[in-house]
Amino acid sequence: MRQWTAAKTENPDALLFFRMGDFYELFYDDAVTASRELQLTLTARDRERLVPMCGVPYHSVEGYLTRLLRRGFRIAICDQMEDPKLTKKIVRREVTRVLSPGTALDASLAAEQNNFLAAYFEAGVSHPNDKNKSVARVGHPVCAVALLDVSTGEFRTAEFAGANARAQAADAILMAGANEVLLGVSAETPAGLERVAAKTRVEDWVFTHDFAVPLVERQLHVKSLEGFGLVGHEAAAIAAGVVLHYVRTTQKNEALHIDSLRFQEHSTALELDQVSVRNLELIEPLFQGQNSHVTLFHTLDECLTPMGKRLLRATILRPLIEAREIDARYEAVGEAAGDLMRREELRRAFAGILDLERLLARLSLDSAGPRDVRGLAASLAKLPGLKAAIGAMDAPLWKAIAARLDTLEDVTARVATTLVDEPPLTLADGGAIAVGVDAELDELRTISTSGRQSIAAIEERERQRTGIGSLKVRYNSVFGYYIEITKSNLSHVPVDYERKQTLVNAERFTTPELKAYELKILTAHDRSIEIEKRIFAELRRFVLEAAGRIRRSSAAVAEADLLANFAHLAAARRYVRPQLSEETVLEAVGARHPVIEHWMEETREGRFIPNDIFLNAGQGPESPGPSLLLITGPNMGGKSTYLRMTAMLVLMAQMGSFVPATSLRLGLADRIYTRIGASDNVARGRSTFMVEMTETATILNTATQRSLILLDEMGRGTATFDGLSLAWATVEYLHAETGARTLFATHYHELTMLAEKLPRVRNLRVGVKEAASGIVFLHTIEPGAASKSYGIEVAKLAGLPPAVIERARHVLKQHEKQERQSVQVETEPEPMQLTIFTPLSQRIVDRIAEVDVNSLTPLQALNLLEELKNELKN
Repeated sequence: MRQWTAAKTENPDALLFFRMGDFYELFYDDAVTASRELQLTLTARDRERLVPMCGVPYHSVEGYLTRLLRRGFRIAICDQMEDPKLTKKIVRREVTRVLSPGTALDASLAAEQNNFLAAYFEAGVSHPNDKNKSVARVGHPVCAVALLDVSTGEFRTAEFAGANARAQAADAILMAGANEVLLGVSAETPAGLERVAAKTRVEDWVFTHDFAVPLVERQLHVKSLEGFGLVGHEAAAIAAGVVLHYVRTTQKNEALHIDSLRFQEHSTALELDQVSVRNLELIEPLFQGQNSHVTLFHTLDECLTPMGKRLLRATILRPLIEAREIDARYEAVGEAAGDLMRREELRRAFAGILDLERLLARLSLDSAGPRDVRGLAASLAKLPGLKAAIGAMDAPLWKAIAARLDTLEDVTARVATTLVDEPPLTLADGGAIAVGVDAELDELRTISTSGRQSIAAIEERERQRTGIGSLKVRYNSVFGYYIEITKSNLSHVPVDYERKQTLVNAERFTTPELKAYELKILTAHDRSIEIEKRIFAELRRFVLEAAGRIRRSSAAVAEADLLANFAHLAAARRYVRPQLSEETVLEAVGARHPVIEHWMEETREGRFIPNDIFLNAGQGPESPGPSLLLITGPNMGGKSTYLRMTAMLVLMAQMGSFVPATSLRLGLADRIYTRIGASDNVARGRSTFMVEMTETATILNTATQRSLILLDEMGRGTATFDGLSLAWATVEYLHAETGARTLFATHYHELTMLAEKLPRVRNLRVGVKEAASGIVFLHTIEPGAASKSYGIEVAKLAGLPPAVIERARHVLKQHEKQERQSVQVETEPEPMQLTIFTPLSQRIVDRIAEVDVNSLTPLQALNLLEELKNELKN
């Protein structure tokens, strides 16, 4: 228990799994927690039951660890560091690794997902031990984020500056799906990071230049980080050092597979914030528990390798922005899509390639067994065939991938000659090393397997030498091997026999030969395990020397899988190649929503009705517009589908994929903004309307002419005239100031008048057919404004009681009549300066209606006018 206390003191915030024989035991509060979370029986070691405990078998501990990590717990593994057979004292125990949600390596990790560990560092905040203040900037702090997937070795960092730096940094962590974030002990938790499963505090001295940056340089084996794009980005380098320190400390390992670092420039990809990713359902469903089939990732995922799946996910979140790179992908995808034979040969070549990155990571962190290494080699053995299939393509990008793909035959051959074809799960079982690798190992195995024959041979030889036909060679666990001779034959016992035990009717002896054989056979298994561990350690070092080559080949496999996936989708789903344009245009003919169309085809629910899109944000007479489309029509008619479809077409096009349309001409977008749906943040004291206004403010303050903006039902969370006024002003601002390509869906039909006042605004409406039984949604987008919203008709379709429907129709007529009487639209003389909906007090209207003008004297009329004027002022 002294050992347990020492280990627990080192890791007070972790559940301590303490190895005792064949079990990992937990004690005190750890035991109570584990028994509750894992449904284990709580026992006690002392008679008074003051020391609660519970445990799990060591050979099945991984499943229990996985369940605890998913719940956000940290776990310290305390192992036996000595062989109990070789010590007479208490076995020495030490903490060999600390597991946390961000460093999990278990096989249950989803193949398509990264398991990121994040570090957040705010350079504008002075830490007590940080002598280097050069990273701090005047005004707003510099916020840095580092993201490391220990299970794959993917390592990147980024910096954010300006008024929104904290929000952008938190957004980057959330978009990456980090399961754990590292923060300084004295640092505040940025708003938004409360959604991360685990927040771990690290000492402030780790967040210093003098400690963190040299650590990164040593890990990458360089004297300067200049080659990684980190010159002038010290905050990002410090965040990277914090992540490395945490991993090396918790894993008790140098993590050799982490051999590269990428500084993520914001201008190198189409930017998406967390709001847009969530609203568009790119990676996860909008509502928890909803089927993942509604996401764009699931729709596009026909990748055949885990690395390809992760690259697809990353590409959805960070589409390309360089036309040259996008066109290179189009050419490669187009070639494969147009050649069925070569495309299918290529896709078949991916069969049998396992997760190279995660197998390498397990090997690097010394958690891989013989079966993992054999699986790695079996996957590498598929690379020559894959390289040949890629090399059969002609597009430059295919040729470049083939050139980068190292087939690693030397590694494959070394593993194949060292390990048996089907090795055991762990080295403790023995039998992992192939015959012929080590002569001593082969001899020891012969002894272990031919023990009976050897004993029989000794027995026969001793019978002939002594002439005692009843002589027997036997074994028991107390005395080991012995020769048993009956008392009637004792006179024939040779002089070199040594008496070992006397029985009633016999004597037991041993010989120098038998002693030597006993020692050899009893130690053969243990010695075999030692030799196998040594050989496996040498093999591990050899493979890790090629870690950089394996990672580069894995990246090449992922890119080839992604492009082959795009080609397969294009051929199977009638996707077409987009045409990139220098103009800020978005012109789609016969566009279809990729997710809904695929779902309808899978479920045979009908056919998706295509629609056209045209937006042009260019200025001048050569670019007639429109830059903003006002879309009106009933709920369920397809307004939100039209908005999301537009965003997904742009997103897919800039990923390098073909798109679901008859044709698409696109001027590249720098960012996609969405304001769709209603949500609140009660924990941060923000109402639905406040969240909506915050998101809208971000759009208006940061969008450029090259952006794509989607606004759906803006202003519906407040009073009608407040919301209408804000929506009106927002349209004016987007038209006059931003000029970005914008789709604005609304139920405020009054906004449609803006199309007559603003030259680059056009009205579109959702097609609806009215019938005697109700309305029919045509799901088509037509020019012009909708005459009404059909909200009551939609409510009728939803099943509201007839009495409510009839009463609603009556109330609607009353309100429409009153609105016509009380709403006046005034237009200021200046162009595009519109004052809308100045309501007159109903009381003033009533007074005017009651006055008999013919009976008023001039003085009474003047007095009445003065009273009304004063009332208006008040």
